Amino acid sequence: MSSLREASLAGVSSPARSKFFGTQLDPKNNSLNLIRLVLASTVLFAHTYFIIGLPPEVQPAWGGQHLGAWAVAGFFAASGYLITASRQRTRFANFLLLRIGRIFPAFLAVLLVTVVLFGPVAHLVNHGTLVGYLRTPPSPLSYVFQNLFLEVRAYAIGDTLGSVPYPNVWNGSLWTLFYEFLCYMFVGVLLIWRRARTSVWPIAIAFVLSVVVYAKIEFALSFLDGNESFRLLAMLLPYFLGGALMRFVLPYFGLHWIPGVLSLAVVVIGIGNGPIWTAQLTAPLLAYGLLWLSTVVPQPSWIARNDVSYGVYVYAFPVQQLLAVFGLAFLGPWAFSFAALAVTAVFAVASWYLVERPALRRTRVATGRDADRVSEPETGLTPAEVRQG
Repeated sequence: MSSLREASLAGVSSPARSKFFGTQLDPKNNSLNLIRLVLASTVLFAHTYFIIGLPPEVQPAWGGQHLGAWAVAGFFAASGYLITASRQRTRFANFLLLRIGRIFPAFLAVLLVTVVLFGPVAHLVNHGTLVGYLRTPPSPLSYVFQNLFLEVRAYAIGDTLGSVPYPNVWNGSLWTLFYEFLCYMFVGVLLIWRRARTSVWPIAIAFVLSVVVYAKIEFALSFLDGNESFRLLAMLLPYFLGGALMRFVLPYFGLHWIPGVLSLAVVVIGIGNGPIWTAQLTAPLLAYGLLWLSTVVPQPSWIARNDVSYGVYVYAFPVQQLLAVFGLAFLGPWAFSFAALAVTAVFAVASWYLVERPALRRTRVATGRDADRVSEPETGLTPAEVRQG
């Protein structure tokens, strides 16, 4: 989880040399939109395996995590870089409004589409009638209300997904958005401190502490009654802060193919051979590698102008579940994924044109920014989210 022509969130107005080595990210010539779209599609592909009922041992995985988890890590790392750049040049109140305007409208829309379209279709397929749909617990209104404020607490709607291989979960992707927003707020509040906006050390210290907390997560949880939400935040925050750290480092040590390749190699090898917290420790390298890739991978001009990665991320899971309701799980992971991606693309494009882009225009007007510049890249969906604003 937008237009490369207007990608000022990268923090520079034109390609420039870094102080000591390499170049800064070129806001007019990178493929961050495409990379986020690939990450969102990777999440879709990874989810296909358990949605169609395949056992864990055949699911693509690395370092003890399935492929979708690493795609989410990439989202958070890239988002950390771009959101921090946005925060550096935006007052906190405007920053908060822009973040809300980016993440919430499409989130609320997918909740409504799920209960107004996906749920009724599934109920009709299962029962041959819509009778009972509104009152069968957990009800559609309960599903919306419980999830209304970004923290996902309900996954089922009645018995609409009672007979699919992965039952009673309409959207298993949305949970990451709550933690992404918490990461936004962490950086947003930290950078209220003027020194944190100009010096690398506050973010560097925050990153190191976040890795230490996750490395000692069981000890930390002993003081929090084993709170699972804290565990998930501790897992994801280092990825985001790793990207944020790169925002402060790149003006000095910029992008170059040699450290770009080496960074990605260290991440892959480290995750495959190191302790569970190796991925968090190497998050800055992951962010660096993705940013470097965005300078060498070409991007179609339509994708440069339109950021549909968030829409793909939030609509993929319910589309996949609906395909399973129609009995298409027999297709196998590749054919099922391609079918799901084709249908998801329709919803993602509609989400961008009908919900996300208009919301971005309105929040830009409200914050006094150029209302025409609505496609600057972020993340995040990007669980997410790469998001933008």
